[in-house]
Amino acid sequence: MKRVVIASHNRSKSREIDQLLRAGLSDLSVEIRLLADYPNTPPPPDENANSYVGNAIIKASACAAFTESISLADDAGLEIDALNGQPGLYSRRFAGENTPFSIKMGILLEMLKDVPPERRTARFRCAVAIALPAGEVYTFEDTLEGRIAEAPCGQAGFGYDPIFCVPSLGCTLAELPAEFKNRISHRAKVMRRAIPQLRALLNECVEATNDGTHQGS
Repeated sequence: MKRVVIASHNRSKSREIDQLLRAGLSDLSVEIRLLADYPNTPPPPDENANSYVGNAIIKASACAAFTESISLADDAGLEIDALNGQPGLYSRRFAGENTPFSIKMGILLEMLKDVPPERRTARFRCAVAIALPAGEVYTFEDTLEGRIAEAPCGQAGFGYDPIFCVPSLGCTLAELPAEFKNRISHRAKVMRRAIPQLRALLNECVEATNDGTHQGS
């Protein structure tokens, strides 16, 4: 059976990507697995690239080499214009990698306390990399524009979702049902770009296996 491995150790992110993949590949017979489900999983690789795309490539390539399967990884960050793009590429590590997001959000809101609503513009930027065991890599990137709320709101989602307001909806990402968020989020947008390429790669694996020229994953 065709297989795709989600190259993430973040359970919340993996669950969201899994939902997006299953929706986008629902007509294909494909096994979607999480890297964390494999025994003896190596520790996460160092995400030391200078771009979201670079970090996504690092994670997807390491996963493809370990699992010998088509692997998909993403890297995302929150860019706040009034803070010169912070926390940006270091969104997960902002204020300390193990610091709860409730505290990270509190620090950001304190930094923005004197910034008026019209200047609280921000975006989530997300990059996705699809890596094959043989080394080929395909990358995609997209954004979701919004504003930073004055206080956290909503219990759904994860990360910075409670302070990221989508002006056209008048609410934060954390106030949206998962099925709606999965239609409009930065991750949903970039996955819509990536899934056609992923489908093509999965179909190539089947065709190559059928003609005996390549053993698909």
